[in-house]
Order: sequence, then C-alpha cells, then structure tokens
Amino acid sequence: MKTTVKKRVAIIGAGIAGLSCATHLQAMGFEVEVFEKSRGPSGRMSTREGDGWTADHGAQYFTARDPLFKHELSSWIDKGVAARWNPKIGVFEEGRWRASSSNESRYVANPGMNMIGKYLARTLTLHLNQTIDQLVPINNQWQLSSKESGLINSLFDYLVLAIPAPQAAVLAQVLPNEIQALCNSVTMDGCWTVMARFSEKPTFPFDAAFVNGETISWICRNQSKPYRIGQESWTIHASAKWSQDNIELAPQDASAQLLACAKKLGLDCSVAEIAIHRWRYASGFVNPSPEFISLPNFNLGLCGDWLNGGRVEGAWLSGQKLAIEIEKI
Repeated sequence: MKTTVKKRVAIIGAGIAGLSCATHLQAMGFEVEVFEKSRGPSGRMSTREGDGWTADHGAQYFTARDPLFKHELSSWIDKGVAARWNPKIGVFEEGRWRASSSNESRYVANPGMNMIGKYLARTLTLHLNQTIDQLVPINNQWQLSSKESGLINSLFDYLVLAIPAPQAAVLAQVLPNEIQALCNSVTMDGCWTVMARFSEKPTFPFDAAFVNGETISWICRNQSKPYRIGQESWTIHASAKWSQDNIELAPQDASAQLLACAKKLGLDCSVAEIAIHRWRYASGFVNPSPEFISLPNFNLGLCGDWLNGGRVEGAWLSGQKLAIEIEKI
C-alpha cells in the first residue's frame, strides 16, 4: 500500500492571513509550521494588556460580507471568541459632530481583538520571536534563517509569505522579478495609536467615533465592546496621512499632538495614564486586488490584507484561498 508523505509548509507571519492559511492546510493533512517575529500571534488584530487594563490598539472591529467568511465568523461566534458590537457611533466632519447613520454589522473578538489569532493558533506549531531574514532555495525546497536563531535546520516543500508588502520586499531577492516589483510597489502607511486609561469614565457623547480632516481618525471606548473588563480605557488612532508624515516623530511628541487633538474634539485625557504604539505598516493594498499570489513553479505563495482589500475579512480570505490553491499542487 502506497504511503502518502505529508508535505511540509512554512508560513512566515502569524497575522490573520497566515493563520487562516495555516489552519486550512493543517486540516487538509499538511505539516505546517508558522514563524512570527512578535511574542504572540494576531498581527494587527492586537490587544495591549497591562495591570488591570486592556485596550485593542490595532484593528478595532471587522465586518463580514463574503459567504465563506460569514461561515467562519459563525463558528467563532458559536465558540464565544467573537460577538456583534453595537456602539453608539459619532462622526466629526466640517467642524461639528453628528450621529452616524450607518447600520452596518460590526464584530469584535472576545475578550480582546487578539483572541481570534490565539484561537486559530491553538493547534498550530508556532515559532514566536523569530524574525526570518533570509530565504534559501535548496532543490525545490526552502530553508529559512532567522535573526535570532540563524539557519533553521528544516527543509520545507512550500513557503508562504503572510507579511506586509514592505517586509516581503526585504526577502524578495530570491523571488521572481515581477514579485519583487509588486512588493516594492505597495505603499503601506503607518499608524500612531494612543491608549488612554482613566480611573472613571470620561465625558464623551459616543462609544466610538470616525473623525475626518483632523490629526485623529478614530476614537473608541474599549469598554463599549462585549466582555471587556478592567480599568476604563480608550483607543485613539491617528489618521494614515498624519501618521505617515510623522512616522519618525518621537513617541512623546506624537502622543502630545494626538492628545491635544482629542481634547479639542471633547475627550480630555489630561488625567489619564497614557501608552503609545507605532504601527510601521498599518494600511495599504494593491488595486485591483489579486486576492493572493501562487507561484507553483517556485513552491511559493503570498497572502495578506494588502493583496485583498486591506480589511480583516480580506486578510482571512486571502490566506484561505491561497491554502485552497496549494492543495491543488
């Protein structure tokens, strides 16, 4: 009886795209290992945790439109790791506030946005704190090297890059020229994010707010989301343009400008404890969207939100559809 040898797949990046690809491939019988430079999975679906407080400081919520993703979301809701969020949302534009008229269904992970990443990664072989800095093609297989560990003593039959385009571009010297050009063509803007912690709920008329034409683009009360406990915390995102124009600003200077804007908008953080985070690559995508890239002649694929519209749903679908394509090889 013929024995089928499981193909080994290395996935670089434990954001939603990489985890989506990994979980599908593992379910189909592939041996999958995921390499992540950070100390935990989830990518930009992140939650900062401190002593008695938490704050979602990456993606704030997600929507669901595609039937495949809706089916996945239903399973997350059934497992209790996601729920619908029904905030009172405001919109600031042309110097004045108004209530949002949007009736779009918004969803969050429970009890923090990083929970979906943790849930997807729970059965995977996940190597954390591993910054892959070199790809080595060897006889139709791939070997990896990391900044922390050097050359990794494993060979993989297939390689998936599930990282932002600028990070993929750094590794692209061994990839086809057209892939190098695509990765280098994508501009991904950063995002400065402030997390403000209060001893009491501040006075502000909305649970969350879209802000137009200002330094800030988003304000959100974390405790308005389901299952959030602990100290009162608010997340403030700077606009993509302001963030990119000021990406090298000192953290304390970026924080001061964001807090001044927040105060002008009605959220006074002068009595709050403040933390700040800089997302180097927060937004940006290819248009038109290829969804994913599969290069079977190189045993290589790329997935991520930058290849499929820039949203959480797009990231998950990008990884899922690449996995389905890899099955055919």
